[in-house]
Amino acid sequence: MAFDRDLARDRIVEAALAHAPFDGWTAATLAQAAQDAGYDPATALRVFPGGPLAAIAHWAAMADRAMLAAIEAEGAAFQSLKVREKIARAIRLRLTPLAAHREAVRRALAVLALPQGLPVSLRTVWATVDAVWYAAGDRATDFNHYTKRGLAAGVYSATLLHWLEDKSEGQADTWAFLDRRIANVMALPKAMGGAKAKLEAVASPLKPFFAKFKRAG
Repeated sequence: MAFDRDLARDRIVEAALAHAPFDGWTAATLAQAAQDAGYDPATALRVFPGGPLAAIAHWAAMADRAMLAAIEAEGAAFQSLKVREKIARAIRLRLTPLAAHREAVRRALAVLALPQGLPVSLRTVWATVDAVWYAAGDRATDFNHYTKRGLAAGVYSATLLHWLEDKSEGQADTWAFLDRRIANVMALPKAMGGAKAKLEAVASPLKPFFAKFKRAG
């Protein structure tokens, strides 16, 4: 049977979740995870030549896929929501399955916070908020494409940090926090008013930067 690289990546990351909370996201963790998943330990380097950062990025992509699958499963119930409700629901569907792996998330964020982790952090957050907005029905390709995702990135990142420390039942405090942040963000475009043209002039040099990370993700 031919070697399935994508399947191996998924299985190794899933196996790594048992070790990352205690040992962090390291090359040794990935080697052990590969063995746990039924592969030779060297397979970890074969499928993740970028090491732990590559594995973390793949985990983020797996979580994005799970979020989109959950949205699709909700079907008309999701599509009937207002835009702000879709954004909140999507982020909730993104985070809820990770509740059992909160410490692994924390350890992953510690790696992403290192200087060498910044590009991966930007790409993964961009990919997540892009998927969220796309699921919400946004197909904008103009300036709004970047402002919407930039604002959503702030909401998502703040919510993620709140979620990490939330000890409330069912993460109720996090979802209330999320709703407040989205309400604030949705009010911002109205407050911007005639400043949009000036913002476009300032932000336009950043478009290639964001586009680069979108393509790389």
